[in-house]
Amino acid sequence: MTDTNIQSLLSHFPSDAPLTPVINPTTGKRIFDLPQLSAQQVQAAVIKAREFAPTWAATPAKQRQAVLTRLHDLMMKNESKLLDVLQLETGKSRAHAFEEFAGAAGAARYYGRKAAKFLKPTPTTAGIPVLTRTWVEYQSLGVVGIITPWNYPMALTTLDVLPALAAGNAVVQKADSQTALTALFCRLLAIEAGLPAAAWTIVVGDGAEVGNAVTDNCDYVAFTGSTATGRKVAERAAARLAGFSLELGGKNPMLVLPSAKLDMAAELAIAGGFGSAGQLCVSIERIYVENFRKAEFLEILGTKVKSLIVGKSSVFSVDIGSLTSANQLARVSGFVQNAIEAGATLVAGGTPLPEHGPYFFAPTVLTDVAHDSPAGCNEIFGPVLVVFGYDTVEEAIALANDTEFGLNASVVGNEKEAIKVASRINAGSVNVNEGFRATFASMDSPMGGMKHSGKGRRNGRAGLIRFTDQRTVGIAATWLKLPSRGRHYNRMGPLLRLLSKILNRVG
Repeated sequence: MTDTNIQSLLSHFPSDAPLTPVINPTTGKRIFDLPQLSAQQVQAAVIKAREFAPTWAATPAKQRQAVLTRLHDLMMKNESKLLDVLQLETGKSRAHAFEEFAGAAGAARYYGRKAAKFLKPTPTTAGIPVLTRTWVEYQSLGVVGIITPWNYPMALTTLDVLPALAAGNAVVQKADSQTALTALFCRLLAIEAGLPAAAWTIVVGDGAEVGNAVTDNCDYVAFTGSTATGRKVAERAAARLAGFSLELGGKNPMLVLPSAKLDMAAELAIAGGFGSAGQLCVSIERIYVENFRKAEFLEILGTKVKSLIVGKSSVFSVDIGSLTSANQLARVSGFVQNAIEAGATLVAGGTPLPEHGPYFFAPTVLTDVAHDSPAGCNEIFGPVLVVFGYDTVEEAIALANDTEFGLNASVVGNEKEAIKVASRINAGSVNVNEGFRATFASMDSPMGGMKHSGKGRRNGRAGLIRFTDQRTVGIAATWLKLPSRGRHYNRMGPLLRLLSKILNRVG
């Protein structure tokens, strides 16, 4: 992307805002300077969005849906440019950038086909059949605030912004400063697809100041990020009785069952744990293998991990890219060093790779880690797999569930057996013979966390309806009026009792 293209995208922001440098993760060099908005500027942006919201809400649902269909086509046409921007800001490999792009385009395609159908009034079973009818209508909320992180800026933008727009809301998105260009490029394509510019505003700046301003002024907030920050968002939104949804952290387990083929399990662990250098909320971080097969599995996994190609490339020639920031490098290095000092065995990796760039870190496998240690129970959010042993499948299930998180999980083994185990894992998504992609790629399936991994769901019908208020409308027949006086029940009571008996029999 040229400097001219970048400056054109940045013209979305006020020209008088203070600037902060954005760093290329693979080189450590400055890409450009990004304006940092104030809380007052965010509040002004929400006011403008609120002024436009009724116009967008009044646009027929099929017209709003058609914008997303055209956006999908434009994204496919601009695939290479979108991948370039995504890699520039995140440092991820071309392969992992493509996976994210595919998910983002899939969101546009899905809601571009389904949104209007989801928003049609839904008939419901009336309490008094024949005499009454009821249905549910869906009304836009007004202005939806969406706070997106740096790790998957394209997918997490489209997965939340597009259904919010399709539901008839104006959107104010707080994009992370590291990856604002990706969000701006998606918005530019949406405008080219026919979206009114006023329907989608992007703001950037200090996480606390700008994020709080979005939370404090919008009618609903969708947040993706850490559990700690998610709690604060929930508290602020709840204080205003504003709605919210949260997609938060995870410490995602993979259970390798006795029936599993170890080579296959190792490949799935790599695909499930090292996507975008492990900087994905649904990445596998914990692996459970039978104790008597653990050594064999570690040998297979370690050999495969050591053969992975780490580096930077604009083609599909490397397996793993860079971490995204100096903070991420320090975080991942700290977890690994702490584990080794506490007695963990390093099977593979474990060190930064400065020869590739300032934030690269070798894909790492650890074992002999205490289950309640920092590396054993906290989200590392990097290319680190921790392998534990178990004696029985019951023990493995208990260990997998022994966490405050419940976002994603994987079960590897005989399909019939694995499905039974999957139903006992306390996670919002469980993948059988896959790390995360079977569920993550299913736009029609609700995605979210249990326990401290989130509230609410994105994707599917639920992912759109959360951005609406639901109105139940009921109508009563006039040819036979319902009772309005006590004496009326002498006549109507037997009829209502008979109706109740009939309904009980027919269901």
